Amino acid sequence: MLLVVSPAKKLDFESPLATTQTSQATLLEHSEMLIERCVKLSPDQIATLMKLSDKLAGLNAARFGEWSQPFTPENARQAVLAFNGDVYSGLGANSFSDDDFYFAQKHFRILSGLYGLLKPLDLIQAYRLEMGTKLDNLRGSNLYQFWGNIITNELNKALAEQGDDVLINLASNEYFKAVKTKSLNATIITPQFKDWKNGQYKMISFFAKKARGLMARYIIQNQLTDVKQLKNFDLAGYQYNTNLTQGNEWVFTRKEI
Repeated sequence: MLLVVSPAKKLDFESPLATTQTSQATLLEHSEMLIERCVKLSPDQIATLMKLSDKLAGLNAARFGEWSQPFTPENARQAVLAFNGDVYSGLGANSFSDDDFYFAQKHFRILSGLYGLLKPLDLIQAYRLEMGTKLDNLRGSNLYQFWGNIITNELNKALAEQGDDVLINLASNEYFKAVKTKSLNATIITPQFKDWKNGQYKMISFFAKKARGLMARYIIQNQLTDVKQLKNFDLAGYQYNTNLTQGNEWVFTRKEI
């Protein structure tokens, strides 16, 4: 199985590292093209484009200006340890073993507006550039046009290398739209996580995001290779719900938090 997640807006470049292992992202020449475009943006333009406060716009203008290669452990951090949102709280990569990181390198990918597709130990520098940003560029008017088939081709390579044709989509709609699903050589399983509220099961964003990270952790730490094993996922009280599942949208529910 290959699983994909979204990045996070919140970053952590200060906590102690769980591993010294690193790798290099494969699409940095494309990232550099985006940086060349972004450094031309003023803080006011960044604030408008990304709907950010003046303070955050200034911070990200500085990040674009400071972005430089080569990436080293001194000026960059492993992606899976740099992102720090709800998904990554559930993933808990800061407690991974060497075996966990080894498995994740083969079976886990992070979609990114700036970096395209990342392995967990790929070094990144701090940034903010969401996939849905309508940034005009040499290839079009937004990042979906910029990345085109590039991300999909990289996923196909990763699928071939890890040995089967199942992709577990744990990413948000915004990010998974960057994948050309008709060109993907895979059966796509999209887990959904719902909580009992007001007499029915509903998707609650905070809990669903954390559950995506928990499922990724479950796959990695148990080194799952058969998609049927995923139905045994039971972290945080979630259970596979046969009645609500439709096709390849697998629903996991819980009644008590």
